[in-house]
Amino acid sequence: MSDGVDHSKRRTLTIAAGAMGGVGGAFVAVPFVSSMLPSAKAQAAGAPVEVDVSRMEPGQRITTEWRGKPVWVVRRTKEQLEGLDKLVPLLRDPNSELPMQPDYTENAYRSIRDEYVVLVGICTHLGCSPTFRPEVAPADLGEEWLGGFFCPCHGSKFDLAGRVYNGAPAPKNLEVPRHKFISDSVILVGADDQGVA
Repeated sequence: MSDGVDHSKRRTLTIAAGAMGGVGGAFVAVPFVSSMLPSAKAQAAGAPVEVDVSRMEPGQRITTEWRGKPVWVVRRTKEQLEGLDKLVPLLRDPNSELPMQPDYTENAYRSIRDEYVVLVGICTHLGCSPTFRPEVAPADLGEEWLGGFFCPCHGSKFDLAGRVYNGAPAPKNLEVPRHKFISDSVILVGADDQGVA
């Protein structure tokens, strides 16, 4: 006997209650899951950065920020490029054999185009930021100095290709981040033809 119980109403109410519970669960889950996603600011900080080099003069350096790190773009002069070969005997890793750059920059200039070098501006010793010293043979750096980067924290020296000098505390060359030219005057730092870094 059914004792006056309407099973179709009971089934309808059970289904409706289950559906409402599912909707309520979704309202609770969405903010929780959203809180685990990176913020827009965090996503922007890791995104590739465009650098316009159209107004750079030869010998000039510009600095941008990518992933919270300083990134330098240096437009080297003809004389600065010629000087890089003279420094080979003074360098720890002149041929960039340690993996501090993408394979397309494993060359004497550590660059896609000889004139422009892109470097992460953080010393490979303890993370200080070296200073740009483009002058030749200053009194404090010696007669063999042909321009480059000097780390004031512990004295590491790097040439204008970011290669570290022998005897410096820094164990490796400066990092060359993934990058590519997206036009003749714009470099995209943090991405290349292989994808986003």
